[in-house]
Amino acid sequence: MAEAITDANFVEKTIDGLCLVDFWAPWCGPCRMQGPIIDELASELTDVHVYKLNIDENPDTTQRLGVRSIPTMFLMRDGEIVETIVGLHTKEQLLEIINSYR
Repeated sequence: MAEAITDANFVEKTIDGLCLVDFWAPWCGPCRMQGPIIDELASELTDVHVYKLNIDENPDTTQRLGVRSIPTMFLMRDGEIVETIVGLHTKEQLLEIINSYR
């Protein structure tokens, strides 16, 4: 299962290694569909940190990174965004993107 992160620990959690961060909200239908896929990836990927950030509870990071629609996922390497993924994606699509940065 993906680990929930917050404004307070976002930088600390994403500063090292390859990370996939899912920006979501409980009221978002596509986010609820993306959630189980993100959790599946979290349980399968041992070399990628997989996180979820609730935009309603964490507006500072959401605003700072310019998230305007959800679901939005950022693939980050050592604290830098290397890929922005907007909208609902299949597990296979996400793996293809992640694998290109491994």
